[in-house]
Amino acid sequence: MDELKIRQATLGDREQLADLRALVLYDDLTRLGRYDEIRVRERFRNTFQPEHTQILELEGVLIGCVSLKPGDGEFLLEHFYIDPDYQGRKLGTKVLNMLFEQEAVQGRRVTLNVLQGSPAMRLYERFGFTTDHEDEVDVFMSRNPQGIGKLAHS
Repeated sequence: MDELKIRQATLGDREQLADLRALVLYDDLTRLGRYDEIRVRERFRNTFQPEHTQILELEGVLIGCVSLKPGDGEFLLEHFYIDPDYQGRKLGTKVLNMLFEQEAVQGRRVTLNVLQGSPAMRLYERFGFTTDHEDEVDVFMSRNPQGIGKLAHS
């Protein structure tokens, strides 16, 4: 398998990423009774900021993305999608390690939200994210930097 390549997103990536979001979230949103073919893409389009988004490529194919947006002394991790055909290969662990190694992120709180029952919660918990609060659809999590180390083989 070729090496995972990461590049800066451009505005031209928006529609392909909106489609990827719909694909990745389909099962969880359907399970929660919340899947809407149009809304799932619109929500991405309305919050997509290419300057804070990285594209994940394998063998020249766009397989995912992740966004890390700076906020008030912390970062928001969002739009972390990996094509289902490429999940289960430790790519999520590799990407999160890369993000948390960035000097600007070290020592900062990182927040995110994940859909209720999503398998991605296990990955976030391995990286030290804990639940702050939740509702019927989302679980809001944060990772405080104290005592969190790199996860190389999880």
